[in-house]
Amino acid sequence: MINGRLLVVWLIRRNFSNFTVAKMKPRIGVLTSGGDCPGLNAVLRAVVLAADKLGWEVIGFRDGFEGLLPPGNHVILDRHAVNGIMALGGTILGTTNRGHFAAKVGAGDRATVPVKIIADARKLLEDLRVRALIVIGGDGSLVTAQQLQESGIDCIGVPKTIDNDLEATATTFGFDSAVDVVVDALDRLHTTATSHRRVIVVEVMGRHAGWIALHGGIAGGADIILIPEIPFDYEKIAGVIKTREAAGYFGTVVVVAEGARPKHGEQVKRDVEGGEFRLGGIAEIVAREIATHTGKETRCCVLGHLQRGGAPTTLDRILATRFGVKAVQLANEGHFGSMVSYQNYQVRHVSIAEAVNRLKLVPPNGELVQTARDVDISFGD
Repeated sequence: MINGRLLVVWLIRRNFSNFTVAKMKPRIGVLTSGGDCPGLNAVLRAVVLAADKLGWEVIGFRDGFEGLLPPGNHVILDRHAVNGIMALGGTILGTTNRGHFAAKVGAGDRATVPVKIIADARKLLEDLRVRALIVIGGDGSLVTAQQLQESGIDCIGVPKTIDNDLEATATTFGFDSAVDVVVDALDRLHTTATSHRRVIVVEVMGRHAGWIALHGGIAGGADIILIPEIPFDYEKIAGVIKTREAAGYFGTVVVVAEGARPKHGEQVKRDVEGGEFRLGGIAEIVAREIATHTGKETRCCVLGHLQRGGAPTTLDRILATRFGVKAVQLANEGHFGSMVSYQNYQVRHVSIAEAVNRLKLVPPNGELVQTARDVDISFGD
């Protein structure tokens, strides 16, 4: 009799346990890593809504990969959590490009994430029943994602960078918003440059690629654009300014990418302990040299993190939404180790391994550079 009762209790518990497991929703994780940019929240919103359609639950990890370390810093993201966030800049999850998971130390360089750190992250994800991790980040973050993938943590990458320098995708969200900030600044600076007959040098972001400077400079009517891909000459820049003045144009606006460098010169770097070096400071040097070579009153303006903040443009909201939905589709189809990619107006996917450490640079003789030259924009060469 006792054995019969124990058998009944055991059967009830087993069935209840099976019922509970059956009721548990599949879970995926998502995090934002690296520098912030407009559109991150739009991706998070899309991931949550697309996952909800599949009956999945989404766990958001705070402060980038650091949220994967025990005891964990995470939150359940549901429809209410992402309601109204698409228009917000930044990321509701927080982000960082420092910490235990930093796997990128410079252009083309790679540091290995310690085995124990990855093991701790894997254990936490297993305990939380997270079946796959969506990583929203740039080249450095995707290098880390690839290492996690190689270690048995299924990952899907979503490319994010205002620099637009990932070779495996035609464009990234955040880029259009950053360019929009540059254009707005140039529209304002043209009037003050003309009023005071000054040269104004505007420094923009982009690291080793000149896409922001090129697009922003063309759309904002810059007179001179200096980019990393085309080393410049101070004498040539001075000649352009003097020619403009002789023609009756007394104000000149120069856009310089933070990674630009003069011929036979180097990029201006600021070393940072424990991570990638920072670029910046070239505008001040260019302004000083222009003043020396032309005698013109010259000022510099560094846009800096203004390019990262604020609401995303319409284009970035749409692209970010498409990327987020595609990431969930890839997870559902089992395409782990893949990165969402925008090619020929279609959102597709490529291997993360093929996507990382391949910078997309401005072709010096490409159509866009030639277009700029044909509307009298100089590249200082």
